[in-house]
Amino acid sequence: MTQYDSSLSQRRRLPPLAALRAFEAAARHVSFRQAAEELGVTPTAISHQIRLLEDSLGFALFVRRARGVVLTDAGRRLFPTLRDGFDAFERAIWELSPRRRRVAVTLSATTLFTVRRILPAIGRFRGRFPGYDLRLHASDDPVDLIAGEADVAVRYGAGTFRGLVATPLLVERFGVLCSPKMGVERPEDLRGATLLHVEWRRAGKAPDWRRWARLAGIEGLSVDQGPRFTEDDHALQAAAAGSGAVLSGLALAGPAIAAGLLVHPFGPVIEGEAYHLVTTPDRRDEPAVRAVCDWLREDVV
Repeated sequence: MTQYDSSLSQRRRLPPLAALRAFEAAARHVSFRQAAEELGVTPTAISHQIRLLEDSLGFALFVRRARGVVLTDAGRRLFPTLRDGFDAFERAIWELSPRRRRVAVTLSATTLFTVRRILPAIGRFRGRFPGYDLRLHASDDPVDLIAGEADVAVRYGAGTFRGLVATPLLVERFGVLCSPKMGVERPEDLRGATLLHVEWRRAGKAPDWRRWARLAGIEGLSVDQGPRFTEDDHALQAAAAGSGAVLSGLALAGPAIAAGLLVHPFGPVIEGEAYHLVTTPDRRDEPAVRAVCDWLREDVV
């Protein structure tokens, strides 16, 4: 047993729970105001609790700036431990409750976002929030959240969703993707390559080969020829199989790039819109909705 373990067996010296809760919420939102809304107190109260915690610990957890706050290195190290601890508290209490019942929460997202980002992280949701059953609705057609067709949605676009609360998750950028087996190393190498096309149906800025060639300053590409796909995931699978090069989202293709199935050999990139986390104002603070939102921000993107 280490000296640290021995001291723990005698007594625990922990800061006040209220201060730890204030820090965990503020770190999760990176906002004193949003933490205050979640905990039902004022931003001043959150700031006071965090000051008390920093004085107790002897080091700063946030850098205060005119337009908000940023976690210090110490704050970034402390946050995951506290977050997981509070998740464990909630899970243990739920499991011991004699009146517990399972709650289903529906998440709607675009097809590619679901396949590339959500599905690989499903296990982490189950581990963190075992009291909730997650239902996935994958479609590029938006659902009516106000009518209750889903509880939470991930939507792609400029962020103007009337009557809804939208928070950016990640900004998409489009670039050339292909199998490393194709040996494409320079933009000029695309002149003899098959170009794959996606018939984009989602809102916002959509890339195409003609626009990309103009930005790259490359002439002689067969921008109107090649296979066409109605689903961008199918186009990515074809590209990974070596069937051609495709213009697709770099953020959502990240796992395939990391696995070596696809490469992004060169620019330029075409700036797209953002994927937004969308809820209704009256439901965003419900425990089940908040659980899905926290999971999306922390484990999915």
